[in-house]
Amino acid sequence: MSIPSVKEQLEIIERGTVEILPREELTQKLEQSFKTQIPLRVKLGCDPTRPDLHLGHSVILRKMRQFQDLGHHTILIIGDFTAMIGDPSGANKTRPALTREEVVANGKSYFEQASKILDPEKTEIVYNSEWLSPMSFEDVIRLASHYTVARMIERDDFTKRYQNNDTISLHEFLYPLAQGQDSVHLKSDIELGGIDQKFNLLVGRHLQREFGQSQQICLMMPLLVGTDGTRKMSKSYDNYIGIDEKPEDMYGKALSIPDNLIYPYFELVTDVAHEELPEIRKRAVADPRNSKHELAWILTRMYHGEDKADQARIYFERTVIQKDMPDDMPEFVLEADTDHGLLDVIKKTGFVPSSSEARRLVTQGGVTLDGEKVTDPRYRIETVQGSEIILKVGKRKFGKLVFRNRD
Repeated sequence: MSIPSVKEQLEIIERGTVEILPREELTQKLEQSFKTQIPLRVKLGCDPTRPDLHLGHSVILRKMRQFQDLGHHTILIIGDFTAMIGDPSGANKTRPALTREEVVANGKSYFEQASKILDPEKTEIVYNSEWLSPMSFEDVIRLASHYTVARMIERDDFTKRYQNNDTISLHEFLYPLAQGQDSVHLKSDIELGGIDQKFNLLVGRHLQREFGQSQQICLMMPLLVGTDGTRKMSKSYDNYIGIDEKPEDMYGKALSIPDNLIYPYFELVTDVAHEELPEIRKRAVADPRNSKHELAWILTRMYHGEDKADQARIYFERTVIQKDMPDDMPEFVLEADTDHGLLDVIKKTGFVPSSSEARRLVTQGGVTLDGEKVTDPRYRIETVQGSEIILKVGKRKFGKLVFRNRD
């Protein structure tokens, strides 16, 4: 497989990234790789602290898949050794260490699920216990001599804990060194990680220089915001969408995200083509309701196939939208193949006494279309011949909007 041009690669590699350090060296490495047709060595480390993956994990895994599709050599490190240390990155306390049995079981589950995103045949799987476990105490001391305490304490979470007089155990200083040793051992050209891993990735770059190696590029991805719209996606916060979720659950959870997350989700966790993103960004603003359904369908299709995605849409309509609908719901026929202002439609139904009351209900989340809240009073309903939408105003007023062309 030939490696695409540097320009083509950069367009794909930079999609959704937060930071690339240093950017100019990435270009140089890509140019050299293209010239020689020798793939770059791209490393991603994962500590199998949990046996199940969600869309937050998929952000970085999808970036690794892009490198695979570009023809580069990808190495997935199962951190069976480092997981037993406990990394506090992004936390205010030490992450609990795991037993070897837990690590082995989680690592197996991690790769099985990651294979839904990565190409297993193009993924080199390694366990860092292979080179870290044999290190002697002398080896560890020599490794530690290549980094200073002053630099170590610059790490943001260490700084906060030090200022708050919280405990920092010495073994925690060894975690970034162990991760950096992974880079030295594997001679990685690029290391991928979340933005919370920036310090650790830079330690790897530093150690490679100390050992006379070509330094890796550090590519950081954002932390995906969860379905609550405020905190990073995590099972601990119950704001996650698991990649092993049932199709109907995945579909429904995707519809629950705030409107401002529609485009980031398309960009970071779907397989839509890069050139389609500008148009998707526009649609997400102009028509968030239908954009969410498109997002939900794509995500469900990616992990369960088209048939399951179609079934999930039907399931949502039958069980969520229709569960509270009265049997004697009135119908309102409106012109098709045009768009209608939501406030005007509500007013025409007679469900509210005035436009100001319609606006109040919309902005306060009291209006839904096909079971989804619409909070933008400027929202316009796009229609086609024969389409139907269930309108709910307040807690008890339902109406079926039927769109037909004039005879």
